[in-house]
Amino acid sequence: MNIKPLADNVVLKLAEAEETTKSGIVLASTVKEKPQLAEIIAVGPGGIINGNEVKMYVKVGEKVVFNKFSATEIKLDGQEFLIIRQGDILAVIE
Repeated sequence: MNIKPLADNVVLKLAEAEETTKSGIVLASTVKEKPQLAEIIAVGPGGIINGNEVKMYVKVGEKVVFNKFSATEIKLDGQEFLIIRQGDILAVIE
């Protein structure tokens, strides 16, 4: 099943959380904080949103940093994805 985002929405797949600290301590899954790094899986077409033209600047496959409080979490075929507005993506990692 595919996810096709609408307007200025972007679908992200989270990067894996660190399993150990720098000093080698293994973290339990309940202690691990969700990362704010993700890979773009799909990008909406942009267009006219609230009377303003929105151009999409991000592309599928890019790694990004995002605002963790603005994403909508969904599960599809056993995998977790986030849907977020392009404006809530803070940076592209090169």
